[in-house]
Amino acid sequence: MGISIRNRKAGTGTTDVDLSGIKPLPVWFFAFEGVIGAAYDLTKAWDDAWMVLIGIALVNIVVGGTVLRRRKKLMRAMLKNSRTRNIAIGLLALRVGLHLVLAALGAPVTSVAGHLAVAVLMGAATVTLMWFNQRVTFRALRLA
Repeated sequence: MGISIRNRKAGTGTTDVDLSGIKPLPVWFFAFEGVIGAAYDLTKAWDDAWMVLIGIALVNIVVGGTVLRRRKKLMRAMLKNSRTRNIAIGLLALRVGLHLVLAALGAPVTSVAGHLAVAVLMGAATVTLMWFNQRVTFRALRLA
């Protein structure tokens, strides 16, 4: 028995969308987003990190377009989701807030080790929040 959602389009009536074949994105896929979430501090820790980050972004595009081709609708739906935007804004606020608070306390992040620590924190937070967002979405649709 497959689960379907009624999709109401303006002026075209309704259509059923079958969701029974959709599987969650693997956690390793969110590692790409984790690296992007850590990009600012990685570039502060290592001057040439931007070249590696561009390479990782290209790999992300290729993997998303080939290996995960059947899950493209799921990726688009997650990116359009307001919860995903809130996560992105929250992560940006966390980074800026963390740097501002540490600077106000007289301990600004200026060392390589400090930037790497913040990068690990931001990467882990990004992966965890994106995975959790997917899990909540699947539970809401009763797919998991």
